[in-house]
Amino acid sequence: MVIRLARGYRTQAERTVGSRVFTAQGLTKVYGSGDVEVRALNDVNFEIDAGEIVVLLGPSGSGKSTLLNIMGGLDQATSGHLFYRDTELTTLSDRALTFYRRERVGFVFQFYNLVPSLTAYENVALVTHLSKRPLAPADALALVGLEGRLDHFPAQLSGGEQQRVAIARAIAKRPEVLLCDEPTGALDSKTGIRVIEALLTASAELRTTTLLITHNAAIQSVADRVFFFADGRISRIAANDTRTSAAELTW
Repeated sequence: MVIRLARGYRTQAERTVGSRVFTAQGLTKVYGSGDVEVRALNDVNFEIDAGEIVVLLGPSGSGKSTLLNIMGGLDQATSGHLFYRDTELTTLSDRALTFYRRERVGFVFQFYNLVPSLTAYENVALVTHLSKRPLAPADALALVGLEGRLDHFPAQLSGGEQQRVAIARAIAKRPEVLLCDEPTGALDSKTGIRVIEALLTASAELRTTTLLITHNAAIQSVADRVFFFADGRISRIAANDTRTSAAELTW
């Protein structure tokens, strides 16, 4: 199978229109109790359609990662409702959430979590055994521009290349949802832009619904919409009429 690399990015018309992927209603997450109670999320509401790229922007501790963990099935809300299509994630058992994570969601984190004793190809191949319709590891690596690094070990790759291997690993199972928590946080601007470009290319080719957490306000211009977080709430949602490409980013 040959994967065509995207040369542009999806317009509103090119996305799957009218297919709701996520709906949150009064989503709340509380840690602790009594005097030490912390509301990491407080009555969060939103809707996200298929194929959207959404940037979550806000300071540390504002609830972004907590929300992403709940959306990815890694954590449970204290109250409220979160729907993935017609399935209410907030009522699923641990076993059902594990199935949801395995079949529907790809994760990219700030730290790459690659297995040091495995090559780039082998790191990506680890997840393909868990999917019913995976990309070939070589195709996933080609999508993020690493077709020449298949046999390299993590120690032989730069930080940006390791992060792109992590992206290839996340997309190799063809997830419907791609959740990215500070994927450029440990990178310099030039390398970070290449990582954003890899994410946008993968999202365009596989038509994933992509959420990206960042502290970097410059990145918001690549999104369809931006959720601004403060004190556990979405304080504002803004739409970009025109998205910029990663190559146009500066910070």
